[in-house]
Amino acid sequence: MKEGKKINDIFNGNRILEIPFFQRAYVWKETQWERMLEDMEEVSQSKKPYFLGSVILKQQPTDTNEQVGDKRTVIDGQQRLTTLNILFKVLCLKTNQNQKFERYFTLDENQIALKHSHNDIDNFNKIINLTELLNIEDKGNNIIDAYNYFKENINPEKLDFVTILANILFIVIDLDENENEQQIFDTMNSLGVTLTTAELLKNYFFNRDYNSYEIFWKNIFEKDEDTKNYWDKKIMAGRLPRTFIDLFFFSYLQIKIQDKSFKIKTEDKIEFSKVEHLFESYKKFIKDYLGNDKSQIIKEIKEYAEIFKNNFDFDVIERPLPLNAGIERINALIFGLDNSTLIPYVLYVIKNVSNDNVRNELFEYIESYIMRRMIVRANNKNYNRLFTDNLIINEILSKQEFANHIEKQSDKTNYMPFDNELWEKGFDTSILINKQSAGILYFIESKIRKYTLHSTQLLGLNKYSLEHIMPKKWENNWGVIDDENLKRERDRKLLTLGNLTIITQPLNSKIRDANWQDKKEKGLNLYSAGLETISQYLNLSEWNEATISLRAENLFNKAKEIWKL
Repeated sequence: MKEGKKINDIFNGNRILEIPFFQRAYVWKETQWERMLEDMEEVSQSKKPYFLGSVILKQQPTDTNEQVGDKRTVIDGQQRLTTLNILFKVLCLKTNQNQKFERYFTLDENQIALKHSHNDIDNFNKIINLTELLNIEDKGNNIIDAYNYFKENINPEKLDFVTILANILFIVIDLDENENEQQIFDTMNSLGVTLTTAELLKNYFFNRDYNSYEIFWKNIFEKDEDTKNYWDKKIMAGRLPRTFIDLFFFSYLQIKIQDKSFKIKTEDKIEFSKVEHLFESYKKFIKDYLGNDKSQIIKEIKEYAEIFKNNFDFDVIERPLPLNAGIERINALIFGLDNSTLIPYVLYVIKNVSNDNVRNELFEYIESYIMRRMIVRANNKNYNRLFTDNLIINEILSKQEFANHIEKQSDKTNYMPFDNELWEKGFDTSILINKQSAGILYFIESKIRKYTLHSTQLLGLNKYSLEHIMPKKWENNWGVIDDENLKRERDRKLLTLGNLTIITQPLNSKIRDANWQDKKEKGLNLYSAGLETISQYLNLSEWNEATISLRAENLFNKAKEIWKL
């Protein structure tokens, strides 16, 4: 319900307003403080109503034996309400009317009405509990900086406490305790304020239990700036950007719901596998299958989160890919070639397989499986079910178990392509998107380097560009073909893997479309030096359909050896 309310309707003497865990720290700075002070001076002079935006509050349940009869969570409005508290506190101290401030902004026994979250509670309470103006030095802390700004800049002759209280107006949106957080999420998104699943979960798990929060959340997800940056990293998962922390919570839930001991209903599994309402899925899972006991999974979430952070690394695409099978190559598959659907299963494997050899053998087979299917353009729409459901519920934890599971499937959607298909539907004819083509060539390159010594180091996957050796605009400088069928065959052939190469720098259009000799001398020789997948062909006097097929066959022979069945 929306209605205009004054500030003494929000702070009514018997209400606690809590800043929840999912809210970030107080962030306002001098620009906002200066405007707020100027606006309050204008209100004091004009005595006209002043609209200060909207505030979203959610009713919280209270026990009958509690002294405070009304608790609300501040979903939106933290910055304005905090600033007003500090401004009024400094004004009342300057005019020796601190009792006025306490009448409106504290409860019985001097309990502070605005209860801050862990980020700012100590500094905010320090300010609100002052009985006289003091010098407080803590530069860089926004709460303290706000106090010092108002202490230096408030002129009591320009501000009237009672007039301001009477004329400040808010639009207050009150949500009752039964309205779900997804609705709050949608409401805040409509106002341009975004809450992640993780922020909602943090508040849901810990409320104001600071000790548990410190142990099971802060030290894992918010320990320092590097840690926060890791979990805030966004990647494209499907068609939408997702943060690492949301990817983690999705993956963990998928692992849990495959636990046969919970006997999860089929319809619930379907619902829990949707990323759009992940927070609601957690609440329903905990309510229906854990008897509302959140403590059952908080410790395990910590364990899984540590494993996730120690193993999943987006920056692997910026570094040389190691030769040997392991999590680095799996990371390159996931983050370099857009296979985020592998994450739940890979997390499950790392948690449950302690033997490095067994785990890396399995990872090597997964690489073979994904790369072979990518090369032949096999449908990957069923990967979500395979890697978040089937493999986990069937406890597939070794290479042989994985191979047997794929082989036994009555539905051959998830089949493993054999060598004949790898050639016929792959290297000989397959036309792939640029990212996939570059990834396939890069993965081959990273493996075949073990046979030779190199003066040039392999770079990270993200450091290479894809180039068509025979250009798409071949008619400009590569001769004339009168036969339309032969022209169509050339246009098709030049899009296949045999005519594609990775190079360290994109070529400009003039070099890209140049004839074979010029393209080699002015481009390919410079930017493909040391690359086994192309360098041996740069001595050829001619490049045509026959050499494309020859190179495609060579790549195929290497691929079937690298990605063995």
